[in-house]
Amino acid sequence: MNKNAKIYIAGHNGLVGSAIYRMLAAQGYTNLLIRDHHELDLTRQTEVESFFQKEQPEYVFLAAAKVGGIWANNTYPADFIYINLAIQTNVVHSAWKSHAKRLLFLGSSCIYPRDCAQPLREEYLLTGALEQTNEPYAIAKIAGIKMCQSYNRQYGTRYLAAMPTNLFGPNDNFHPENSHVLPALIRKFHEAKTLGRDFVEIWGTGTPRREFLFVEDLAAACFFLMNLDDEAYGGLTGTAAIPLINIGFGKDISVRELAEMIKFIIGYDGEIRYDTAKPDGTPQKLLDVSRINTIGWRPQISLRTGIELTYAWCLKNHVFG
Repeated sequence: MNKNAKIYIAGHNGLVGSAIYRMLAAQGYTNLLIRDHHELDLTRQTEVESFFQKEQPEYVFLAAAKVGGIWANNTYPADFIYINLAIQTNVVHSAWKSHAKRLLFLGSSCIYPRDCAQPLREEYLLTGALEQTNEPYAIAKIAGIKMCQSYNRQYGTRYLAAMPTNLFGPNDNFHPENSHVLPALIRKFHEAKTLGRDFVEIWGTGTPRREFLFVEDLAAACFFLMNLDDEAYGGLTGTAAIPLINIGFGKDISVRELAEMIKFIIGYDGEIRYDTAKPDGTPQKLLDVSRINTIGWRPQISLRTGIELTYAWCLKNHVFG
């Protein structure tokens, strides 16, 4: 990407979009297009089409999405499928109509079948049943991947779908009910320490294994992919294959181990209890990242360092009040 290229970051206020924005700004890109929700509602087709017709972005990072943990996915399934389908349908189609050079669609590792072999390879897509607790969200993201593939096949576009593992970092959602497991645990342990609680209760058995990636590493991976030369990028988006690539750390950890790590980092001395009546979700989600490693990208920030940086950011920005 040329330094003065016009680049649109959809979802720039969120966890992923804000990290991509910081990465591009740090690299000297100054022609960055951003719009708040009140300025541009991505679920509204006419608004999105008008924006793309007027601005004509050359590159699009599609990081806007409705996301959440098990409780949120179970409680708001209609919101998760409708909002995500609407956003990606409008943005992908408008990017094609305005002749954008490249588009990077951000998804999630929950697109893969619940019980397929580990680690999860890109070719496992649509080979089995999904995890029921987040099926509407997963189906929406699979539709986005298939949109990228279909537009590449029919129109010769250069759209790529990147599937990151579980992400965390600055600007994450730390809501006590709607957040993902890692930010939720940071909040639980911080509040338990601050309020002097004797124990922290965690959903499930603590046995499921999860892979985590600090969001600044994801932003670096997105920057790397969007700047690949035409031959390498074309190899990922060609019409013969699904334009899908995993982005992860390549190692996982149990929820129990994660809880102990966060407890230590925050300095909480109480007990951890597990509510085994609550769902665990998918037993394991570890991405096979050999494809992106082979073309030259690897993460740089360890899980422990990432959690320390995230907690420091929370305290600096008074996230917990």
